[in-house]
Amino acid sequence: MAENNLQSQLYGFLKANPSQAFSAQTLADGLHLPGDNAFTKVVQALAALERDEKVRVNDQGEFQYNAQKEGSIGEFRANERGFGFIRYDENEDDIFVNPDNTMLALQGDQVRVKILNKGDGAGSRGPEGQVVEIMNRAREQMVGEFKLGSEYAGYIGQIVLTDKKFSTYEFLVKEGGQTASDGEVVVATIDQYPTPEKPKQMTGTIVEKIGYKDEPGVDILQIVYNHDVPHVFPKDVLEQAEAIPDHVLDEEREGREDITDQPLVTIDAIESKDLDDAVTVWRMDNGNFHLGVHIADVSHYVPEGSPLDQEAYKRGTSVYLTDRVIPMLPRNISNGIASLNEGVERLAMSAEMEFTPKGELVNHRLHRSVMRSHARMTYKAVNEILDGDEETRENYRELVPMFEDMQLLHNALAEKRQERGAIEFDAPEAKIIVDAQGKPTDIELRERGISERMIESFMLAANETVAMHYDLAKVPFLYRVHEAPEKDRVEKFFDFVKALGCPVKADPEHVKPSDFQQIHSYFVGKPEEQMVSTMMLRSMQQAKYSDQPLGHFGIGADYYTHFTSPIRRYPDLTVHRLIKWYEKAGLGEDAQAKYRDDLPVIAEDTSVRERRAVDTERDTDAMKKAEYMEDKVGQEFDAVVNGVLKFGMFVSLENTVEGLIHTSNLTDDYYVYDESHMALIGRRFHHIYQIGQPVRVKLIRVDKEHSALDFILVDPEAAPKTDIKVADDRRGAHGNQKGGNKDYKKNTQHNRARQGQKHQNGAKPNDHRAPKRGQGQGGQRSQHK
Repeated sequence: MAENNLQSQLYGFLKANPSQAFSAQTLADGLHLPGDNAFTKVVQALAALERDEKVRVNDQGEFQYNAQKEGSIGEFRANERGFGFIRYDENEDDIFVNPDNTMLALQGDQVRVKILNKGDGAGSRGPEGQVVEIMNRAREQMVGEFKLGSEYAGYIGQIVLTDKKFSTYEFLVKEGGQTASDGEVVVATIDQYPTPEKPKQMTGTIVEKIGYKDEPGVDILQIVYNHDVPHVFPKDVLEQAEAIPDHVLDEEREGREDITDQPLVTIDAIESKDLDDAVTVWRMDNGNFHLGVHIADVSHYVPEGSPLDQEAYKRGTSVYLTDRVIPMLPRNISNGIASLNEGVERLAMSAEMEFTPKGELVNHRLHRSVMRSHARMTYKAVNEILDGDEETRENYRELVPMFEDMQLLHNALAEKRQERGAIEFDAPEAKIIVDAQGKPTDIELRERGISERMIESFMLAANETVAMHYDLAKVPFLYRVHEAPEKDRVEKFFDFVKALGCPVKADPEHVKPSDFQQIHSYFVGKPEEQMVSTMMLRSMQQAKYSDQPLGHFGIGADYYTHFTSPIRRYPDLTVHRLIKWYEKAGLGEDAQAKYRDDLPVIAEDTSVRERRAVDTERDTDAMKKAEYMEDKVGQEFDAVVNGVLKFGMFVSLENTVEGLIHTSNLTDDYYVYDESHMALIGRRFHHIYQIGQPVRVKLIRVDKEHSALDFILVDPEAAPKTDIKVADDRRGAHGNQKGGNKDYKKNTQHNRARQGQKHQNGAKPNDHRAPKRGQGQGGQRSQHK
């Protein structure tokens, strides 16, 4: 039973019996849960409900519904027009809150909301609520450009806030903090939040100066501060890291298998400096493949509870920001003793697997080891070898047979994944090239060759094998999960593709990865392919960490975890510790108890920090792309429509830069949004715009501060026409009339849908991408696995 479902059952029962209190044992007995850990799961669920103040504990230690704290707890998502939405359950619709009912909550605040209207349940009108309590403030500081002088008495100046969600607020600076000059970017504490008397005003004092606005790197630092990403290592953390030897000590070899004679190689991007995985493949006497995936034993150098560990947990993951990396661990670890550099001994955690020529796993073994990389290979070199480049093949002639075996094994593993329904999206990835001053000079599209795909296959295989091993052992463990899509979203998606002519026979209540794969295959090579891929992404849930083995829908895996990147992801570090612990302590109840209560918390915290990193990276990329386009205003580009909403359509250029064509700039007709077809349709001339449609556009405005680009159509007459009938009612419809839509709720639902699409595209089905990172100048990270 999933953790959220268990909480819902317990909460529902206690709410239905509000005058009674029950012991945890009574509740566990009443649920009749299977397994030895049933009572522990109930206690964990009750503890979570108590933290959320949904239940309370009486003097006898019994649990009771907390009627004084009625309502749901969630995160407030603000709109600049004053209203907002509250996300409180990933399986439920967000709650709309009108401006009068927000209690002046700010973006990201944790709030308690009372439901005023449950909505129609059909998706056309969602629930509406009222904020009754602001439980925790998401922001205690603000970042922006200091402007000296103020029209308000008692204030020395104000800060122009850089975060888009706070751009409508006035921030006044009091005396008492650091002294800043006009034009400096500063960090200020929030001493006074908005009040009913001053709903758009905050006050505070300056606590840190980042630099002047136009200085190199200050623009990215603003984003880092806005997302509250830890980026400076404390002194005790650096001291602990510096005390670590730079080579393997003799005593560290004890209890480890010596595999230094195996032909292990690392295969990474040219700029990579944190080499955390090495691989080897050979043909066995029985015709099967031996696959060895050997991962840097980072946990050996990061003791649990130490300053290093606490800082790594606080960061959760490394963050990759165009021309810099904010590493999870200090560089002498990530680029030094824990990097599997060529020709030196390193400590490793090894997953050795045996696969048949058909890609079936028939044997595996997990153990600690001492290894040595025999070659530091790059994707480029391995691709050249497999493409038949004679010079490169000659340079690595001793390794060429192994790379050819790797390709054969990869093909078998990829075919196996396809058979089980894994969904492969090949969306373009961009690398932003910057000069020494941090100014973007080019945007390059990344090519994914056979070597990149091989490493993906091998990392997937190792992650699945480790997850399977411990799930079958029935012990507490940490998993990477991607749950099946929700029924209502699946139904909408199926209706959408049926309207495009795709035959769908799948059951929305029991959808399988292969159902989505078949739909994707139907549209490959067709004009609608991109549109369908986008809609498919929107219908899916978000990948996350969990202590429950819920499987991974996107890659069609029953078992999945993150084992392969402990240098840059805290969950992988945790998985390594679990492997070592069970090896040492066995699989009994006493051994299981050590981590059981911690894993749900680690899963939740690391999932949140992963999303923080993704948002920071995305905002940085968007800002740098906008800066790259600043000198291109007036130029024309080929583009593709990648989002259609009531207020306009988003377009994507060939270099992945995105921008908006607002309906106010569609001057050839009055355009109406048709939700069933997700299209803008001209009421008079019947031109239609949908996702995936090619268009020619001109750039008319760039706003780097808000990462916004505006385009207009070059030739609107070239758009296809449709016989779809649109409503003749112009009330609430976005067209080229002055004023636009006055319906706050509907307009922002579309804005929110667009934001949700961006968030989902970064963390869902592409969870299978290879974990190959650069950790230095120009280092970039592929999409999350």
